[in-house]
Amino acid sequence: MTSIAFIGLGNMGNPMAANLVKAGHDVRGFDLVPENLKVARDNGVTVMANAPAAVKDADIVITMLPAGKHVLSVYEDIVAKAAKDTLFIDSSTIDVGSARQAHAIAAKHGMLSVDAPVSGGVGGATAGTLTFMAGGSKEAFAKAEPILQPMAGRIVHCGEGGAGQAAKICNNMILGISMIGVGEAFVLAEKLGLSHQALFDVASTSSGQCWSLTTYCPVPGPVPASPANKGYKPGFAAALMLKDLKLSQEAAQAAGAATPLGAEATQLYALFNQLGHAGDDFSGIINFLRGAQK
Repeated sequence: MTSIAFIGLGNMGNPMAANLVKAGHDVRGFDLVPENLKVARDNGVTVMANAPAAVKDADIVITMLPAGKHVLSVYEDIVAKAAKDTLFIDSSTIDVGSARQAHAIAAKHGMLSVDAPVSGGVGGATAGTLTFMAGGSKEAFAKAEPILQPMAGRIVHCGEGGAGQAAKICNNMILGISMIGVGEAFVLAEKLGLSHQALFDVASTSSGQCWSLTTYCPVPGPVPASPANKGYKPGFAAALMLKDLKLSQEAAQAAGAATPLGAEATQLYALFNQLGHAGDDFSGIINFLRGAQK
């Protein structure tokens, strides 16, 4: 049994921590939101009064926080207070620069660290089928992998520190662009009198096939499990998609990479959010595209 401190018990963190408990680990958690702590307690997590108390004598520390500034603030607070040889795993989705700074903080105190953002949403966190994109040394990854396994469907070591965040940002830029493309195709099909099912049956087995179509189809019917059949209840909220797209554009600017479709997708999701749809599933952008055609 491994002692794990879990900092950040929100929509993703709580089910992830619950799966670690189910795997037989001793999980001690902290979150700033009292309701999140209640859910964690019900899931078998030992709730602690603050982050330093949670990490005391822990073998592993996992963080799942909103942004880079939060991760760095927590690392500054807890790394020096952790026991010798504690491994730090950050599963937040943050900018590459902050991820590398977090690695540097851990290294300064002689700790191994991994950035391991995830793909799969709340459903994947609950089912224990998340994809982890890990960045860090081979030694750190080898130590982290068995801890990640109860939460994962797949674990990929992407390279050195920050590589996990780089992979996550690139993947979600593809996702945002492809969902807009699939949405536009269905809007055009509607205008041309082509049924949703007919387009799906053709495109899902032809060159237009992609995850946004076959797994997360943005119209009701063809894929019963998609949010389109549940009033676009997330899933993966449009606000989170916008956050990831903004991270992609910040990274592109810093690296000098041309990402015109990524930039356009960012602008479209920004408008979608501004119109009051931040809490909708990101696939609901098809409704914005329908309006844009009028």
